[in-house]
Amino acid sequence: MTGLKNISKAEVLTLKDEVAYQKGQVVSKTLAQNAALSVTLFSFDKGEEISTHESGGDAFVTCLDGMGRITIDGKEYLLREGESIVMPARHPHAVYGQEPFKMLLVVVF
Repeated sequence: MTGLKNISKAEVLTLKDEVAYQKGQVVSKTLAQNAALSVTLFSFDKGEEISTHESGGDAFVTCLDGMGRITIDGKEYLLREGESIVMPARHPHAVYGQEPFKMLLVVVF
């Protein structure tokens, strides 16, 4: 796949409005996916999570709305709107909706 999908082009966007909250769910919207890069929007209802796992690439997370808890190698970080963190490749990490939470995830392989 080349280029972006599932998002308007040549238009000013507010990323946090591009993925909706759904009660009791984690919602994802893939914008790009190939061997070198993955770009995905996520929304987490309060208390929802992606459990501990590892990735083959560095995962750059930016909080778009709310507050999430990112755990890397067992250490917890709270991420608020406008803040970012990198989850290093091949390190165990997890994401939890401390409150309703939206994020942009960019994984570079």
